[in-house]
Amino acid sequence: MRRADRLMQILLLLRGRRRTTAQQLAQWLEVSPRTVYRDMADLMASGAPVNGEAGEGYWLEAGFTPPPLSFSAAELSALEVGARMLAAWADHATADAAASALAKIHAVLGSAGLAPAPLFAARHHGYPRERLGGITAAIHTRRCLAIDYRDEAGQASCRTLAPLGLFFWGDRWTLAAWCLLRHDYRHFRVDRMQAIQQNDTPWPDNISLDAFLHHADVGEPARRHLQQQMSQPWHREYHAWKQD
Repeated sequence: MRRADRLMQILLLLRGRRRTTAQQLAQWLEVSPRTVYRDMADLMASGAPVNGEAGEGYWLEAGFTPPPLSFSAAELSALEVGARMLAAWADHATADAAASALAKIHAVLGSAGLAPAPLFAARHHGYPRERLGGITAAIHTRRCLAIDYRDEAGQASCRTLAPLGLFFWGDRWTLAAWCLLRHDYRHFRVDRMQAIQQNDTPWPDNISLDAFLHHADVGEPARRHLQQQMSQPWHREYHAWKQD
């Protein structure tokens, strides 16, 4: 990352946060804390509205508005590839939102601004993508789900789940959830769900996606990758990662 881009990234990371430490910024930017200290000193010297206090961290003054964003060619290509993957594998609402965002970028840049990325995602027409929208809505609203499920051995069961997050593994989605039948964290393949319905079962206390990660058998490389994603201030309920 160019230094100018890193300085802009620091301002964006500080925006909307009360306090951010140099150690947090170093982790997010994948640089050393010493580099962050130098960058912060340069930002302050240049007149950027950044404040800092030892032991407290850094913060932006109220009312700061960052300048318009600019994207590199590689970043624009990554956005296009991401939109193609969402169109192939995400629920219809998310796929439509990605396509709309990409259309806005094309409209601003014009035909010469974004070269087509030579990476494509084939759609799996038999995959039950329509289920993802209902699951995502339940995650956002903290509503439990009643599902009919068939495991790898073909054994059928009815479960009530508190859904926590959806994970994409390259060829399938899995749902991380608290299972009220087993009273434990479990993950379920979306394509093995036979029926899904929201219900009014009370949301269990003291459950979280972070706690699921500590309990679930997802493999150490994937666990580390997910923990890194969850430490980013822009992470949301959707997480996608590859197994190293």
